[in-house]
Amino acid sequence: MHRRTRIEETTGLRESDIHSLMMGEISVPVTLMLLCEVNAPLLALCAAAGLAHEATAIWDVRTAVEGHREVRPAEQHIHSFLESLPFMAISTLLCLHWDEVACRDGDFWARPLRLRRRRLPGRYLAGVFAAVAAFVVAPYGEEALRCLRARGNPPRA
Repeated sequence: MHRRTRIEETTGLRESDIHSLMMGEISVPVTLMLLCEVNAPLLALCAAAGLAHEATAIWDVRTAVEGHREVRPAEQHIHSFLESLPFMAISTLLCLHWDEVACRDGDFWARPLRLRRRRLPGRYLAGVFAAVAAFVVAPYGEEALRCLRARGNPPRA
């Protein structure tokens, strides 16, 4: 969608940087969930990251519209779906780990992040990180490169 609406000629690197920020906001809690035991502080971090991601998504669309990049209906629906993913993931985690959410012992912040006792297999983690590299990092990296190139060669009037 960004290629079709020529992001590099409208909002450019500013919007592309916002996309990178949103990926970072989600990648930190996802990585921690893969590597660490689930506890109340980790769930709180996930919820905070989800809220930050939602605020950044609003900023992203505002940047696109104010930068005169056309945000077509299909792109709006894709944005809606992508915005729902963190909410669904966090809701599921909260339900699966309600004992941590309730935190009945009152010692919420005293629980440090710890690596999982039963670690996920290395092949599994490698597959997840390879998929993220292929389907998230590469496309957004290519977008950023297009924006950088266009920045050095502004469109002629």
